[in-house]
Amino acid sequence: MSDDHLSRRGMLNAGMLLALLALAVFVAATGAIWPALQVWLADLSTLQLGVLASFVAGMFTAVGAIPIFFLRRISREVEDTLMGFGAGVMLAATAFELVLPAAAIAEADLGNSWLAALLVGTGIALGGGFLLALHRLVPHEHFVTGPQSGADPKKIRRVWLFVFAIALHNLPEGLAVGVGFGGEDLSDGVALAIGIGLQNIPEGLVVAVALMTLGYSRLAAFGVTLLTGLVQPVGGLIGAGAVTLMEMLLPWGLAFAAGAMLFVISHEIIPESHRKGHEGKATFGVLLGFIVMLTIDMVLD
Repeated sequence: MSDDHLSRRGMLNAGMLLALLALAVFVAATGAIWPALQVWLADLSTLQLGVLASFVAGMFTAVGAIPIFFLRRISREVEDTLMGFGAGVMLAATAFELVLPAAAIAEADLGNSWLAALLVGTGIALGGGFLLALHRLVPHEHFVTGPQSGADPKKIRRVWLFVFAIALHNLPEGLAVGVGFGGEDLSDGVALAIGIGLQNIPEGLVVAVALMTLGYSRLAAFGVTLLTGLVQPVGGLIGAGAVTLMEMLLPWGLAFAAGAMLFVISHEIIPESHRKGHEGKATFGVLLGFIVMLTIDMVLD
């Protein structure tokens, strides 16, 4: 093994340790400021909470893109680990902040566990089916890999197909955040927004780096990545607006958002992270993301 390879491996391990330390600090800080934040958020309406939280979560996409001003590429190994982390966060958020609250509300409303399970299961199926239909109807292309040069029309078409794919990811995430504030427990919505924001950080980096490989400047790549994040407040407005207008839609909205999120995780993120032989790193990322989201949920409970 060459000295250069060992050096890169050491830098990668150091970067991972720093990332873990940053996550630990973030979770601790979240728990520390939560009491004060809870008082301030309690004065906002469901619609205000949904739009504000989904906007903040969407802006974390741009935060993730900031490193492109200091580097031009990331290794596929790191990329797959980051994507796995995002999948783990989304899985935990879907389970703890969407499916379980939907089941509890449905059971309380219907007074029957079987009917509640049918409602939640139907909602999840509808959410997944909706995303499947969008993916078949909206032209898009999944994560573009490999450097390209020049600026021909075909390449421009490909990059926008790629951006459409990211927008399709962000819409159900924003919807989930908006719906998440429809319940009585404010911490569920906040935890979900934090989880989506964390997932957006590696996604923003991957998007920006991919745009740079297509010949876009750092500033242009950052700008386009920022725009993809702005799709989330649109979803947040739709979700929060729906549960505000009709309270009975809350368990349906939570389950629908869960189905949409599960579709994105299974159909897009996990398969993409397993295509280049880094399944072990990607799986480690999934486990870490799940644990981080579980910790956030418990800290805010």
